[in-house]
Parts: sequence; C-alpha cells; structure tokens
Amino acid sequence: MIVRIAARGDGITTDGRHVAGAAPGDVLKDDGSLEYGSHHAEPPCRHFTRCGGCDLQHCDDIALRQFVHDRVAHAAASQGLEPGEVLPVHLSPPRSRRRCSLHAVNAGGKPVIGFREKGAHRIADMRECHVLRPELFDLVAPLRRILAGRKGRHAVDIELASVDQGVDCALTDYPMEGLEATEAVLDFARENGLARLSVDQGHGSETLWEPEPVTTTLSGVPVEFPSGGFLQATTDGEAMLANAAREWLAECATAADLFAGLGTFSFALAGPVKVLAVEGARDAHLACKVAARRGDRPVHAMHRDLFRNPLQPEELNRFDGVLLDPPRAGAREQAASLAESEVARIVYVSCNPSSWARDARRLIEAEYRLEKILPVGQFTWSTHVELASLFVR
Repeated sequence: MIVRIAARGDGITTDGRHVAGAAPGDVLKDDGSLEYGSHHAEPPCRHFTRCGGCDLQHCDDIALRQFVHDRVAHAAASQGLEPGEVLPVHLSPPRSRRRCSLHAVNAGGKPVIGFREKGAHRIADMRECHVLRPELFDLVAPLRRILAGRKGRHAVDIELASVDQGVDCALTDYPMEGLEATEAVLDFARENGLARLSVDQGHGSETLWEPEPVTTTLSGVPVEFPSGGFLQATTDGEAMLANAAREWLAECATAADLFAGLGTFSFALAGPVKVLAVEGARDAHLACKVAARRGDRPVHAMHRDLFRNPLQPEELNRFDGVLLDPPRAGAREQAASLAESEVARIVYVSCNPSSWARDARRLIEAEYRLEKILPVGQFTWSTHVELASLFVR
C-alpha cells in the first residue's frame, strides 16, 4: 500500500519502498504494477510524465494537500520543531501560474518550446499546459512561429510574466541580424499586445517594446516591474501569504521586511505599520522606493545585501516585528542575528522547507515559540512547497 508521497514525488509503501507514479491508497502488486486507489487521478495533460513542469498530476486534491502539509511537517520534525498550529493547506488552482521560464531549440528545422523534460536537457514541446495562466500559454504558438523563421541551430530562453499591462516577455540568447529580424520581433510584440519585449543578443538585455511603463500591483500599489523581476507564482498564493503576514504583525507599530524584493509584504503591512523594506537587488529596491513615495505609503526602502551584511541585533531591536522572505538558500546569518535580538514577533516566509527548518531551529534555541505555520502549494502539481510561519517570544 502507498501511504504517502516523498519529497521528490515518488509514492512510498508501508515498508519504505519508493514507487514512481503512485498515489496514496494505491497498491503495489507483486509484479510491480499498481492497483489504483481512490486518490489516484487521471492526469489532465498529455505531456505529463515527460514534461518537467509537473510531478503530481496523478494525485487528487486530497492527496496534494496532504503532500504539501507533510513536506512542511516533516521539515519541522527533522529539526525537532513543534508548531502550536498548522493551518489548513492552500492550493493554487490549475492555470493560475503567472510567471514561467521556458526554453526553445531548433530541432530539425522545427522550433520546440516548453519546459525541460524530467532529469534531462531535452525540451518537452508544449502543445497544452494546465498550470500557466491562459495569456502566457497563448504566446507559445506565436513564439513558435517567429522562431520558425530563424536559420541554423539556436537555443533561446524565454521569461514570461503577467503584469498590469499584459504579458512581459524576455528573450535571452536571441541574436538579431539586420533590420528584417528586428522588425519581425517588433511585429510579434505589437500583434500579440505585449506589455514589454526585452531581448538579450549576448551582451545584456535591451527593451525593444514597452508602450507604457510596466507595473505590477502589490496590495493596491502599482510598482515598476523590472524585466526578469520576482513575483510570487500566483496571485491567490501571494494573497494567502500576505494576509497571514498582515494578521500576524497587525499589533506592531513598526516592522522590518527583510529580502523585501519589490515590496510584496511591505505594502501589505504598510498603513497601520511603518515598514523598513530591505533589499539587495538594486532594481527591485529602487522600484519599491519609488512606488512607496508615489503611493504615499509608510515604507522606507533600504538597499543592503543581507547575506554579506545582515541587520545586527541592535538594529533589529528598533522594530516590534520582522518579516523575512529569503531565497531558497535561506537566511542563516540573518536568522542568527534575529536570535540574538529582542524582536517580539517574526514572520518567516519560505520557498524551501528544509532551509526554513534549519533557520527556525536557531530561533527556537533562542527561546522563540513557533506558533503557526501556513503551508502553501502555489506550484500546482509540483513538489515545490512554500510556507509562512510565526515565531513569538
């Protein structure tokens, strides 16, 4: 019997064996085949098992929620953490992903576009997609047509993001020779109503098309969106994380938002809370700073590399609460500094339960209590899990 799903998507039997493509409740027969149980679902996409974009389309929503819960719970248990409350899992619905990185190659004169295959550099040619928002997937066919006119071997990386004005598209390793090639990409941008088209021909990205400044709205505040900038994967996932942060820090008069990015959480908190938004990427920092000034929000933006120069305890002690949302590697040094501070409430948002649990252990050792965890599955049908957590001293 398959009892749960492992971190990489395999089913695990009662005796610890890993079985690819198995869902909880399935039965592994003696001949190695599976007898499907009540939580085994029919994968909706023809590319499933080949395309690396999804791992768990064979699981129903009950199994998916349990998987997201277990990923967070097992990470916490691995460090001896005992949360006061694990909140119900939030799953983003199909066709809600608002950003993606696709790849394109010329395969025998025909362009192939999509995600990479599982465990390979080959690309699964995308003819349907059940995770991307429709406006993103609708660009795949026009991209395929424009790439079909290119000669010789090529490999192009494609970044797509849904923004306030439509779709932001960035092409990397896309050399254009002559006026005709330039006109072709401009026609592509115009005919498909792109918000922006940026092209990197091998010596840095250049914006070729941007009828009006591109923005993304965060908690009602339009923020300039840098090409290749970071957004939470789905708007509903962002809302769940932001609402949790707002609720958990509502009693704070001041808060520091560390690894603030464009200000996703800064603007969610701002109003009743005065926020210091600290970010190391200069383009994101400047976008947050300008948006706060234009929107008249109580957000002060600071440019600082928190990996090399984390806020020190005496700096952190000026704040009633701290929110941190670091990259996948976590925030080892910043967590150590927080552990030595007098901050009363810490909200830690993470896209990697393992690095989160490591940093959380340091806070627990400093006598913080892990009061709440909110598991979030923004990446539909993938093994990628996010969470928000509240630590109180």
